[in-house]
Amino acid sequence: MLNSQAATSRRTFLASSLAVTGAAMSLGASTGLAQKTGDASDLVTVLNPRDRVPLSFIIDDSTCLVNMGHFCMPQFAECYPDRKDYQKPWKTWPREIPDSFVREFGEWCAEHGAKGKYSIVPNPACVGWMDREIPGWSRRELLDSLKLVRELMVPNWDIHPEMITHTRIIDLKTGRPINEISPATMENSYPREKKSVDELAEYLAYALRILKNCDLPCEGVTTPGGFGNLVKPELSLAVHDAVRDVYGTELPHYFKYVVGSDESTIPKLEHVRGLDTDDPKVTVNVPAGTGDWFGGWDGDRLSEPDRYATEDATSGRMVEMIERGEPAVMLCHWPGMYTQGTKAGFKAFQRVVTSLAARYKNRTVWMKVSQIGRYYAAAELTKITVTPGGLSLQAPFGTSGFTLKIARPATGKPVIRAATGESQSLDEVRSGTELDSGKWLNEQSSQILCFDLPKGKTTISWTS
Repeated sequence: MLNSQAATSRRTFLASSLAVTGAAMSLGASTGLAQKTGDASDLVTVLNPRDRVPLSFIIDDSTCLVNMGHFCMPQFAECYPDRKDYQKPWKTWPREIPDSFVREFGEWCAEHGAKGKYSIVPNPACVGWMDREIPGWSRRELLDSLKLVRELMVPNWDIHPEMITHTRIIDLKTGRPINEISPATMENSYPREKKSVDELAEYLAYALRILKNCDLPCEGVTTPGGFGNLVKPELSLAVHDAVRDVYGTELPHYFKYVVGSDESTIPKLEHVRGLDTDDPKVTVNVPAGTGDWFGGWDGDRLSEPDRYATEDATSGRMVEMIERGEPAVMLCHWPGMYTQGTKAGFKAFQRVVTSLAARYKNRTVWMKVSQIGRYYAAAELTKITVTPGGLSLQAPFGTSGFTLKIARPATGKPVIRAATGESQSLDEVRSGTELDSGKWLNEQSSQILCFDLPKGKTTISWTS
């Protein structure tokens, strides 16, 4: 797995353990690499994408039209009558988070480059079905809302189901909630006993098929609350099987975990198998690194933007992750963005984004959750070896913006060749701020190369 090294300079990078071993090697005159073939660990380091820290924003409890805070609260209150945090005046809260707010949010994020994950709960709080009807709204309103998500959100946001209802467990045979109301029949604490991979995958696939019926793309899922806490290994395999079965996704991922300051935010690769075959299998677990400090899942709380980043971006959890050189993924809930119509959470989010941009624009890059997962899967699993002509890369998964630091003097121009025969000659840039796919940067005794890595074999050589 990639290991981060804490540092404050933009050149903080991730040291790669790329399944190669051996002694240090001297530089050769012909290629500028080692005269001896094999080990690349002393010569090549995998950096962050474009040598920048990934940023992302995970939005939970979002869906079309339905305000999950309003409709979830009474169901949780009935299940947990002694919990004071569920005894709130939900009837006074708006039942809808309108598409006008989705448009305002999506357009602002597109303008400022913010990306991440946006849930669409398929049967939100049992109100209605995204692929059929939502009582209280016309069919035209539902279709228009789905169209807005497809056109405005999908380009910059992964779409996830957050299970089926986010409240009550659904009987898959009848499509109706389980009659009993208890923690055992709420998705946030399901299951209360061991379940097989197939049983979990069937439940996940039910949710995924609803989104597919809505023509929404999906490469992963989000778990509500403690869903799957007692079956974590099985859940990870079930995510892989369900997403692949319904969507044919090559590299499924999921969001479930929030990690603290003493834990790495680099995605975890789970159930890795078949890397030497034409069908490698991995489930990518992409964690968030913050709590929800905007408006809460119910939209009834004060925002604390300084906990993400202060106005001058000198402290806060996002600043901490950026300085550490690991993915900086922040979390919120959609009702908290809308904040009962005041949009206080959204305004706080805007301030955090602009503060981070003011200090870290040239050191960070916004990415979807799936893009972060794919990059680190490729970075960790790609085997890199030295050959007589340069370097050979064997990648079970491709990714964009793959970035390598190579201990090699700047003689010749790097050329990337895929197994298909396609080649790309990289263009030199003069500073790291210009680094992007198809570019390379000279740094005295080393080079930084950035290119789109295809699946399979790729070679790197240098023109004379």
